[in-house]
Amino acid sequence: MEWVTPGPAFLFCPADRPERFAKADAAADVVILDLEDGVAPERREQARHHVRAADLDPATTIVRVNAVTSAEHDSDMAMLKDCAFRMVMLAKTSCADEVLSLEGFGVVALCETPAGVAAADEIAECSNTMGLMWGAEDLVAALGGYSSRHDDGSFRDVARYARARILVAAGAHHLCALDAVYLNLGNLDGQRDQALDAAAMGFSASACVHPSQAPIVREAYRPTSAQIAWARTILEASKDRGGVFRVGDVMVDEPVMTQARQIMIRAST
Repeated sequence: MEWVTPGPAFLFCPADRPERFAKADAAADVVILDLEDGVAPERREQARHHVRAADLDPATTIVRVNAVTSAEHDSDMAMLKDCAFRMVMLAKTSCADEVLSLEGFGVVALCETPAGVAAADEIAECSNTMGLMWGAEDLVAALGGYSSRHDDGSFRDVARYARARILVAAGAHHLCALDAVYLNLGNLDGQRDQALDAAAMGFSASACVHPSQAPIVREAYRPTSAQIAWARTILEASKDRGGVFRVGDVMVDEPVMTQARQIMIRAST
């Protein structure tokens, strides 16, 4: 289920905080109204009421629902059948059958458990899967660990593996690939570095947990003037040449030209 994202900054917003909905909508390209971890269990029924009443554009709003195995899941889905929102993020997606059970909804499958990461390809094949996201903290916790990152902020190998697997599975099926959140709100440089890395590898967007992160993500996904100049030089040189050729010290072939085209596409959005 192909979906062209309206921009790279996706922002989680607790569904029990309706006073934040408009601010989140103004800050981000896509708002994710969260019925799962962002809401205390005793407030989830109230949160569902706020989602039902939300005055947000369904084209740029996703609702994160609780896992299929959760006691809250059926209530989440019953509420959504009575409102306009038709894009959901399925927490702790573990298999294709869970996605297929959400007939009538476009699903961003949040692969944040060992089973979900292992089943990424099958999940991506579902007709109603519109995107894949990965999650580091739930994954490491499910594995029995307690830290997804090294002291310098870089991901540990198991997190890097999950990140790459979700990106490749999404790319193989022409789906949106959504990078995981960056939780250190005080380290804006770390947020920028992760978003720059995500954009360079081909992620469609990055998830944010605070409005201050959204402009950093947008800037990171926007090609620099130097990248644009490089892409223009490559594409201009390719007009009169075929096969493999040289531009300065760079050997240029079709994959390099494709990368240049992708830079220009990102620059125009």
